[in-house]
Amino acid sequence: MLFYQTRPGSFQYVLRSFLHDDGARFREVLSDEQIARIAGLLKLSFGAGKNDIYSVPLTLWAFVSQAASESKSCVAAVARVLAWLTKLGRPVCDAGTGAYCKARAKLTELFLWFLTCDVGRRLEDQAPDSWRWHGKRVVLVDGSTLSMPDTPANQQAYPQSRSQRPGVGFPILRWVALLGLATGVVLDSAVGPYRGKETGETALFRTLLCSLHRGDVVLADRYYCSYWMVALLQALGVDVVFRKHQLRHTDFRCGRRLGHNDHVVTWTKPQRPTWMDQATYDSLPETLALREVRIAVTTPGCRVKDLVVVTTLRDHETYTKDEILDLYHERWHAEIDLRSIKTQMKMEILRCKTPEMVRKEIWAHLLTYNLVRKVMAQAAAEHNVTPRQLSFAGAMQTLNEFRTSLLHATAAELPEMTQRILTAIARHRVGNRPGRCEPRKIKRRPKGYSRLLVSRAAERAKLTSGRKRS
Repeated sequence: MLFYQTRPGSFQYVLRSFLHDDGARFREVLSDEQIARIAGLLKLSFGAGKNDIYSVPLTLWAFVSQAASESKSCVAAVARVLAWLTKLGRPVCDAGTGAYCKARAKLTELFLWFLTCDVGRRLEDQAPDSWRWHGKRVVLVDGSTLSMPDTPANQQAYPQSRSQRPGVGFPILRWVALLGLATGVVLDSAVGPYRGKETGETALFRTLLCSLHRGDVVLADRYYCSYWMVALLQALGVDVVFRKHQLRHTDFRCGRRLGHNDHVVTWTKPQRPTWMDQATYDSLPETLALREVRIAVTTPGCRVKDLVVVTTLRDHETYTKDEILDLYHERWHAEIDLRSIKTQMKMEILRCKTPEMVRKEIWAHLLTYNLVRKVMAQAAAEHNVTPRQLSFAGAMQTLNEFRTSLLHATAAELPEMTQRILTAIARHRVGNRPGRCEPRKIKRRPKGYSRLLVSRAAERAKLTSGRKRS
């Protein structure tokens, strides 16, 4: 493992871009020794040759920097490597992207997944109780979709929507993420095709249940509120706070009354669904005792007028009705976090041309996102605020501007620079706008190009044939 420490671009330089220092808070979240150990366990070793510039650490740094930067191109990633090696006085690589793309393909999906989940789990576990809800780890779950280049391989793995004509649409995948409420990190993630049997959000969520711990509280919208999901989570010792599904009837005159619009009711086990095996079905209870609380929504502009929340937290003295409802309102952070990843990090449209590299690209973005969240946790701890009060966009922009300075800072310069960066990040607060009401409309008009209704090749052939006739 010696070459990890002695060759240019060691793992400590990967982490220095994200204020990783011996004296920093949350340093134990991820260290260069941990990354080297994981790479060793996975037998991930390349770039040790005399003329091979792209070692594992340098390739990881370039990939993470590419995910963090405004420019997502491989040309820009190689240019950053060239600039870095030149500054270090090391032999530089060719300006072409071929060597970098080959090296990036050697980083396994398991390696990137392990690093991402390790950072997320450790950071969320180390969050102080003041950032938690009743001292519990609250896990948000939500899903979204991502598109990618229209290549045959991508189309086969992640087919486009049936509503789009061949050659017009783009491959699309479904993505579900587990997010920590305290720090905003991604704890785990799953992807699958957008259409097909057992490709929905709940099916993907079931593949992530092993990432939950006994005592967790899962917070999700009404799409996840089913008998099966509640029963499976309860079997793991995990509590839930879900908005009640719209197809379930609500009558607060029934059940055991705990207070106004607050009661405990019994749900009966339905017939076995096709995706569940008989042994699992038999192991689940015949009934579930669940608490329901309701509140009338009077905020102007809100589409929801009556909100009913279902929870397994039945102790109404420890967990009051208002606390349950306030916690459910925190579910909106899942929407904001996914927007930060997709919009701020520009992951909504992926760039890789094979399914394997598409998944690696996703994990590289999520690893970068978690490392930025680690810095935000540092800034929050230093300035007595919570990470949820800080702006992710402001933190990422600050780190991007300081990246070069951090890499080349001396040991004496690094502490002062770190404090300046943390202070700057702590100044970028999220606005407190209670009762905000905004239309879901855009003001800026799109450019007036016609829509592509057939394949691009067919349109080119039409233009070419017209040119020949003239």
